[in-house]
Amino acid sequence: MSSTLLKTLIKCSNLPSTTRNLCLLTNGIVSNHTAKWMQDTSKKSPMELINEVPPIKVEGRIVACEGDSNPALGHPIEFICLDLKEPAVCKYCGLRYVQDHHH
Repeated sequence: MSSTLLKTLIKCSNLPSTTRNLCLLTNGIVSNHTAKWMQDTSKKSPMELINEVPPIKVEGRIVACEGDSNPALGHPIEFICLDLKEPAVCKYCGLRYVQDHHH
């Protein structure tokens, strides 16, 4: 599998980015893995699991998301502005944050 993946990546790396993504899909590397993962319908997808977490209320206008309290399990710090009314989403882990207004 690794030699096939390496050959495909080398072949696809010379293509424009949109064609490169399509190349990986049509060569079966990504699609076979995804299809195998999606066969078990009893398990929830990662996005379904993260969407079950309610938005986290914070007092300030800016939140620093690290993904986890353990640095080994988290992601790079993302500073998120909470000026909008709808929850802001961390681009790394999908956690949602909303400003808690005390009126």
